[in-house]
Amino acid sequence: MRKFTIVSILMLLLVAPLAACSSKDDKVTVAALTYTENKILAHMIKDLVEQDTDLEVDVKMDIATTPIILEGMQKGDIDMAIQYTGTSISSFTDIENPDDSDATFEQAKEFFSGDDFKFAVLDKFGFANTYAFTVTEELAKEHGYEKVSDLQEDAKNYKAGFDTAWLERENDGYPAFKEVYDIEFGDTNPMEIGLVYDAVKNGEMDVVLAYSTDPRIVSYDLQLLEDDKNFFPPYDAVTFIQQELLDEHPEIEEAMQPLFGAFDEAKIAELSGKVDNDGEEIVDVARQYLEDEGLLK
Repeated sequence: MRKFTIVSILMLLLVAPLAACSSKDDKVTVAALTYTENKILAHMIKDLVEQDTDLEVDVKMDIATTPIILEGMQKGDIDMAIQYTGTSISSFTDIENPDDSDATFEQAKEFFSGDDFKFAVLDKFGFANTYAFTVTEELAKEHGYEKVSDLQEDAKNYKAGFDTAWLERENDGYPAFKEVYDIEFGDTNPMEIGLVYDAVKNGEMDVVLAYSTDPRIVSYDLQLLEDDKNFFPPYDAVTFIQQELLDEHPEIEEAMQPLFGAFDEAKIAELSGKVDNDGEEIVDVARQYLEDEGLLK
């Protein structure tokens, strides 16, 4: 039987915590919201970072709202997350130049680099996913709806389904919308964003707030209404990362470089459609894209 000396036991006690710390330091947590494009991008990041660095990536999917993710990052429970510029800023403060995508991006970089957050905002993925009021093509043709203002007369008679977080946000949510458009719906229902498409298609809701890049808009014969009063700010897709982590591992950003500027609205909708319409797995769609682009070795 092997005998342990006091010295060897002490050495084991010292090495164990260091090994645990090393394991934790080598693991990065990426958070994704509840909708498909967010999850696809998170898994692309996982594949590239794990291929090109010594880090292990854990993807946590279906986080309900942006504020929950940002709070998790503040607490250190989340290292990185796919975010949208306008949504992130308006969760805390006013957007200074809501008509300017680049200015909003720069505001996000400056705001979240402060002491309250200490996050870096990496480059844009190339597409914006904006909120869009949505009805069936049938209802739009029946009433001649083309823009949001067209709903004003009938809104009081309609059931509307909205993203839960949007109903509560002050700066770019329902309270501000009612003031800008002078529209208030007869019945508002908080919903998980992925459920609104079936709800309006099946007549459970008359109007919903959808995401402009969702492939179900086309496959379900839905119509987006023009935001004719420019209420919604830019929502460019970006990555938030703990600045401390980026300083320690700049190779993370290097690994992600092929994703920056790589997607327009049509491309990200196509990838999402493989999951939402064709039933493919998120992990498979993400990896197939990287393979098709020659990004996986």
